[in-house]
Amino acid sequence: MFQTLHMKKVLRSFFLIINYKTLIITALSVISTYICYRAGLTAKFPDMLVGVAIVFPVVFSIGSAYNRRETALQRFSDFKGHALAIYYATRDWTTDKQNDLPARTRVLIESMMGLMRMMFIAKNQHDIIANERKVFQYFSKLSAMTMELRAYGVQSGEISRINQYISKMIIAFDNLKIIHTYRTPITLRAYSKVFIYIFPIIYGPYFASTFHDFSAHLEYVMPVLYSFILVSLDNIQDHLEHPFDEIGEDDIRIDEKELIVHMD
Repeated sequence: MFQTLHMKKVLRSFFLIINYKTLIITALSVISTYICYRAGLTAKFPDMLVGVAIVFPVVFSIGSAYNRRETALQRFSDFKGHALAIYYATRDWTTDKQNDLPARTRVLIESMMGLMRMMFIAKNQHDIIANERKVFQYFSKLSAMTMELRAYGVQSGEISRINQYISKMIIAFDNLKIIHTYRTPITLRAYSKVFIYIFPIIYGPYFASTFHDFSAHLEYVMPVLYSFILVSLDNIQDHLEHPFDEIGEDDIRIDEKELIVHMD
């Protein structure tokens, strides 16, 4: 059972980086190589051009996207930690326990995280802005609710500390929003994509020139490998670029239920 689940997970990860784009570019590369060979168009292009023009920029983009994801994980952890601290404060710091502040806090935080998830997976800019506005409205309600703690025996210094928790939640949310909005350089990504998709095709004369270096039926190994490797790197970068879309294996899952189970 475990091995079956593991195999399904491996296959799912594989098909995330090997998709229709990989097959299209591979087919075009093979066709280009075949035409160049039949037409006698051969050339010895330098191999280092692949590393300088394509692999280095793509690897840089992948590293940058990965660092953004790690930063987003830290900010999301900050958000959840301070949200949980606020709930515990409303539950434990009051002298009069006959109140509904903990329950209301739990509802506010759960609703806030649900809106965050909808905001970060939305593709329409209008929906993103609308959900962001609602999140800040919940922050406002959470801030106003802390002032009610005074009526239940919480001291001014402790209320000030809770407001600091809210401030840190707002900062963490804004950091997540910035990571969602501002990604790795658009021009660099565009440059990489152009070369990744045209390189296996324009290198047809080079692949054709290597036909005599391989045994029969292995002539197309080079164009196929180049296409698979380059397009797969581009797919990996695309999945890391948007860490909130809940498509890739490495995405950040914003699940309010995971936090709410600790609020009892």
